[in-house]
Amino acid sequence: MARLLHLSDLHFGAHDEDLVEAVERKADELKPDLVVISGDFTQRARTEQFREACEFLEGLRDRGHEVIGVPGNHDVPLYDVLRRFFSPLARYRRFIDETLCPFVELPAVAVLGVNTARSLTFKDGRINKHQVEFIRETFARTPSDSMRVIVTHHPLFALEVEGEVERAIGRQEMALDAVEESGVDMVLAGHNHHASSQDASDLVTRAGGVLVVQAGTATSTRVREQEQSFNVIDIAEASATITVYAWKGDEFKASDAQRYQHQDGRWRILKSTEPAH
Repeated sequence: MARLLHLSDLHFGAHDEDLVEAVERKADELKPDLVVISGDFTQRARTEQFREACEFLEGLRDRGHEVIGVPGNHDVPLYDVLRRFFSPLARYRRFIDETLCPFVELPAVAVLGVNTARSLTFKDGRINKHQVEFIRETFARTPSDSMRVIVTHHPLFALEVEGEVERAIGRQEMALDAVEESGVDMVLAGHNHHASSQDASDLVTRAGGVLVVQAGTATSTRVREQEQSFNVIDIAEASATITVYAWKGDEFKASDAQRYQHQDGRWRILKSTEPAH
């Protein structure tokens, strides 16, 4: 079994320090094999905000946690026009990770991050042909029995959030072709500050076989209808349990757990399980 701790939308610069410390404590308690962060490390991509995010990451690593992450649209400068178009992710590369599409292999699980943040869009994300080929080439080198996971900031699928349908990633069809051809089992994303999980066939007819997992915001004060939260993903052979840890005023507590089994080419919901503590 492998355990992923899925954080997203940290928004340093618009964060709550109590939440940051609570995430750190819970990470140490839960002992994940990998911490996955699906973008928006900062609120406005300012140097001091990246420094705070860097300190958070260094603290996790110093305590023995392996971390993988991808940029979000908030990690691209909004008001610094020259930097936005000529070196949009220079600060991200300096403080977070030089690699924009990182890859980590665990026993029986392969996790690939894909950068969807772009200078030309203020909110929405895109994928390009080079990244699609990189997805295919990377997973072609992984064992056929590995659970294959893609991490992006922007959702690959159009999702309903609080009664409104949020747009899918730009060039979605190309992305879905790569996901299907590469045998991807699970896609993790953030952006909407709304935790959810479901089989992709519930969203797009031709994209069954992929479990779509969204994380809420872990540490930001910018919440919608849901409180701050993060996901714990326990992966076993042909199954996955997604547990949402939600902020309850003094700590993050397991508030919902859903188990899925991969059967007949799609993820099927099993009966809900008691949240793990």
